[in-house]
Amino acid sequence: MKNTQIVPFALVVVLVAAGAVAAQNPAQAPAQTPSGQQAQPQQQQAQPEYVVKARAMLRDGKLGEALAVYREELAKTPESVQANNAAGVVLDLMGNYAEARKYFARAIEAAATPQAKAAQQRAMAMSYAFENDCKKAVEWEQKVFDYWVSVNDFFQQGEMANEVARVCLEAGDVDTAAKWYKTGYEMGMKEPNIKPDRVDLWEFRWQHAQARIAARRGKHDEAQKHVAAAKAALDKGTNPTQAVFFPYLVAYVAYYRGDYATALAEFQKANQNDPFIQCMMAQTYEKMGEKEKAMELYKKAAATTAHNPPAAYARPFAKKKLG
Repeated sequence: MKNTQIVPFALVVVLVAAGAVAAQNPAQAPAQTPSGQQAQPQQQQAQPEYVVKARAMLRDGKLGEALAVYREELAKTPESVQANNAAGVVLDLMGNYAEARKYFARAIEAAATPQAKAAQQRAMAMSYAFENDCKKAVEWEQKVFDYWVSVNDFFQQGEMANEVARVCLEAGDVDTAAKWYKTGYEMGMKEPNIKPDRVDLWEFRWQHAQARIAARRGKHDEAQKHVAAAKAALDKGTNPTQAVFFPYLVAYVAYYRGDYATALAEFQKANQNDPFIQCMMAQTYEKMGEKEKAMELYKKAAATTAHNPPAAYARPFAKKKLG
């Protein structure tokens, strides 16, 4: 039997980009081994000087200067997967999506292995996520999903399905999101010799997803039933790292129910560094008539340099709010 290998997005796809890349949602939670123990992070190799330089610029919000560094490197090594990926990420952050995809296409073409190619296809999917384009994001994430099918990695199949489902949910395509979340759950549960804690993990994720889907459809009683089921899965205590995602769920459901006081209180218990949470809190403040607090949070969300579903939703949305 092939061992499940969990490959963190931050290490495979956008190691070259500044900022956290691990998506803050139960579809992209901290990786766990098949035994249920949190996986130890892979040791990162020393990065080239140009990467270090560009990252520093990104941290300072100097996207144009960081892009110039990557382009200078590409003038010397045009087939560099790392530099092409990095340039694409920066261009997405700048809102130049069509140009970004030219670089991701080069990275895909230059990738040396099927797994490396899948990683770059995943970055391409996120590029479309920045434009709220569910259909094109699905097209590219399907290629990544198919790679994990080819190596019989059911956990990663579930991860990829959940990832694109979240993109589609926040893009407003609830039906497509529901389809992919169901696929994610079904594939994850097919892991050979799956351990009880992994079963609990997928159950939590599936109930979490169904609650958000029901909330978006205005089915508030159904949403609450799934919230309770998610809590029951979490209360088994087999996946303590998932606890941070529960307040986000309660808040999300409350927001779409119009209970903004509860939504705000619960969002404040969630990860305050997650741009998606910042953006949702800002929208909640707007609903409550507190525009100044909303604008402060939109500024934080708009400053993210991640390249993942939370950032793909939050950065463009927040920048529009800021005008």
